[in-house]
Formats: sequence, C-alpha cells, structure tokens
Amino acid sequence: MNRRIQTHVTLFLLVTLLLCTTAAYALEQYKNQTRNAISQIVDGKLDNAIKRMEKYLEKEPGDLESLYGLVVAHSQKKDIDTAMSFVERAVAGGLPFGRFLAGPRDLLKPLTDSRKFKKFARKQPVKLLHGPMLGCVTDSSAKFWVRTTKEMRVTVNINNAGPQEIFSASTKGKTSGEEDFTAVLAVDGLKPDSLYDYELWVRGDEKPIEGRFRTFPASGKPANFQVGFGGGAGYTPQYERMWNTIASHNPRAFLFLGDNVYIDHPTKRAVQQYCYYRRQSRPEYRSFIASTCIFAIWDDHDFTTNDGWGGPEIHEPEWKIPVWHTFMNNWNNPYYAGGEKQPGCWFNFSIGDVDFFMLDGRYYRTKPKSENPSMLGDTQKKWLFDKLKASKGTFKVLASPVPWAFGVKPGSADPWQGYKEEREEIFSFLETSKIDGVILISADRHRSEARTIERENGYTLYEFESSRLTNIHTHGLIPGAIFGYNKNCSFGLLKFDTTKPDPKLTYEIINIDNELIHTLTLKKSQLSHTKAK
Repeated sequence: MNRRIQTHVTLFLLVTLLLCTTAAYALEQYKNQTRNAISQIVDGKLDNAIKRMEKYLEKEPGDLESLYGLVVAHSQKKDIDTAMSFVERAVAGGLPFGRFLAGPRDLLKPLTDSRKFKKFARKQPVKLLHGPMLGCVTDSSAKFWVRTTKEMRVTVNINNAGPQEIFSASTKGKTSGEEDFTAVLAVDGLKPDSLYDYELWVRGDEKPIEGRFRTFPASGKPANFQVGFGGGAGYTPQYERMWNTIASHNPRAFLFLGDNVYIDHPTKRAVQQYCYYRRQSRPEYRSFIASTCIFAIWDDHDFTTNDGWGGPEIHEPEWKIPVWHTFMNNWNNPYYAGGEKQPGCWFNFSIGDVDFFMLDGRYYRTKPKSENPSMLGDTQKKWLFDKLKASKGTFKVLASPVPWAFGVKPGSADPWQGYKEEREEIFSFLETSKIDGVILISADRHRSEARTIERENGYTLYEFESSRLTNIHTHGLIPGAIFGYNKNCSFGLLKFDTTKPDPKLTYEIINIDNELIHTLTLKKSQLSHTKAK
C-alpha cells in the first residue's frame, strides 16, 4: 500500500472511530438529555432547551422524557396550548400523568394552574405519586415512604400473611408540603422473619395499594438471608427492567451505594427533583421498592458533580444542606448521620447477626491532593470506629460509595487511592481492635468484580464492587481482580448463612438477564485475626 492510500485509510479509520465514539457517547448519556434541558430551563434558556429536545425527538419521535421536557419549557413560556398538546401526546405514549403533578412544581405551575390542564386532570385522577417505598425494616418494625399530589392523610394497614396467629395493625400520617409532599409511616409490634400483607390508603381513594414484605430475622441471632447491592443507576428506559430482575431474587434488602439517579446540579433543586421523580414513576421500580427494604447512600453524581467533594464545613458550600434535604425527602433510611447538627447520609443497620455500616464519602470529603485528605471527616470516622468496636455481628459489611482497592481507576485520586492514609487508619483499627468478619463492598466503577486487599498484620480483606445497575456507559476490566464482568448491566448479591458451624457468605454477580456470572464463597474462619499471617 503506498503512503497516500495508507494516509487516507488511516484518516478514514480515525473519522470512523470518532463517529462511533460520538454516537456511543450520545447513547450512553441518555440519562443527561432531558436532565440538562431542565437545567437550561431553570437558567431561563427556554429556546435552547426546546431546540435540544426537538432535535432529539427527530431521532426518537416517541421519547417520553423529551415530550415531558417540552411540556416544562412551554409551561415556562406560558404557552399553555402548546404545553397541553405535549401533555396529551406524552400521556397517550404511556408517560404516567402523575409526572406533571409531581413537578418540579415551580416550573410547571403556569400549566397546572391553567383551566385546560385542570379540565384534563379531572379525567386522570391521581393522588399517590410515588411509593410506597419499604424501609427501616427490623425484626419487629417497618416504615413506608410515600409522596402525594398535595398534603393528604395516608394510612397503612398491616395483616400477617401466613398461618401464624391473627395479627393486624394500623398507622396513620399526613404528607408534608415542606418535605416535598412526602410522609414516612412506621409500624411496630411485628414478629421476626414473618410475612405480612399491607394496604396503603390515600384519603378519598376507593382502592388501596397492596403489598407484601417479610421482617428481618431475630436481631443478633444466626440467620440465612440475602441482600442485593449496586450503584450506577442512570435512567435508561430499556434497562429499567433491572428492578424486576433483582426483585425476582426476593432479597431481604437492597443497598443503593451511590450514583443512584445522576443529578450533577447541586445548586438546582428542580433538576434534582426531576431526576428523582422520573425514576420513582417507573412501574418496575415502584413494584420493586414496595416489597424490598431499601437503604441508600450517595456518591458524587447525586451529591455534587463528577469526582467532587463537599469539604469539612457543615454549611459551606451553601448548597450542601439543601441537597441533603432533597436526599432525605426521597429515601427511607433509619437515620441520616447526626441530623441537622451533623448532616450527612451515613447510618448503620443489622439483619440477624450481620451488621452493615453505610458510609458517606462526599459531604465532608476534602480535596484529595491536600494535606492529610479525608473522605469521611473526623465525626463520621469516630462514629464508624465506635460502631465497629461495639459490633457483635458475625459479619460486618463496610459499604463505601467508591472502591477500597488501589489501581481500580488508573490515574484518579477519587477512590480510596486518593485517601491512602485514612484507609490505612481504618484497616489498622480493624487489626488493633481484633475485629473479625469484615467484608468490603463498593460501587462507582461501571462493572462488577471481586478483589482482595492483602494485609501484613491482619487477614486478607475481600472487596465486592458493583455499579452498573442501569447504566449504558461501561468501564473496562482492570487486571488484578479475582473476576470481573462488564458485558451487560448487573448487580451484586450477598448470601449469608450464619447458622453453619463456620458461618459463610457468598457473593454472586447476576446480570440484567438473570444469568449468574460469577460466584465466590467465604467462610468466617478466613476473616479472622487468629488465622491471619
């Protein structure tokens, strides 16, 4: 081949690669398409937002999120006729009408206050917008999170679903406009490891929402159960079936470890709401969270921007507290760090004799290339050490939003690689305190894998990472893992059996098509300082 032809071939290949990369980038960023248009609307750039969505609709005429975004844009332009035309088109295409009642309410107010919209709404009666979300389950209690169209009375009735003696309970509450029209209803007096049916009534509804759940095994006692976990859940319509896949395994709980909805706009509350609302309106997701106990922490894309940090101050930057309030309005955790005096999203809980410690790696994180950088902050670190020291769990699961192992994100100081001294402080504490049975889990990298972290003065630590729940974008496999998987979306499943003489846990990687990809079993004796080198 002569040099001229070779040059043309090279240029052709480069252009082809660029076009393929650009197309893949556009596809993988679907979660950002309308989200960024909503951001433009917040900034008053209505025409730019409209052009963005109209251009996308030329390629995908039935895209419901683009139709929704055009409703918001024309509402802000006070062009009610055009906005209503897109409402009707979106609803006919399958978008839940409740999306327009949920909001962001400030952006849609010109439309929802209009006579035409109210007339249309009378034909679409909706009171319950989101939920119920099951959370805070213990061996004797549970809580239910809901969001309604306006402040309303809500009731949850509980009945046992098995052959046990007859049991019934009821709890009532009212959704609050100050908390984005949400409420959390608690019920107690339940029995361990028991199946219960429930009915959620919204005042005035003729029929309740029905669900079923199982309480956790007796606290502190040996048990056999499974828990799912993962991150990287960017909104991707064709992958929302993942929630059905996870639900089919009947996990006692599911742990969202960050990058749960991908917001990336910490100063824009309406964008944050939009990202939560579109996921919470998906029927697959609603069914999943109605029967599976949900726990959640955040990572960078839900708290700030890519690889960002909040810093050591509680109130600085000024967007931290509002973002935290929005997070609390959309999840159902046992508690949120130290409350208003010490905000954050860390917490702990237990299932049987297994203790879980959910870490906040963003609120108090300092710049990685600063002196003595910290991911957790002093208060959270003290909390973690105190809880670990007091734990009597057979296994202790430390859940981080970012990977513990080094080398998993080459060239980046965003994982624990950028906080080596603090990671060493945590691991050394495990060793000096002789804390056995610790397992590490994490998210962030868009793949699932298992790794080991060798310790000179303690037992080998195992880390299980999974963070491609619904993302299109994929991160490549990195050498050094026991195994890894990134071909399709996947989640991690932890199976605990502490009833054995040598308690064991099994980590499984399961993909969106419900295929078991990899599995690894560990025994408690492998995670003991008496067995360490």
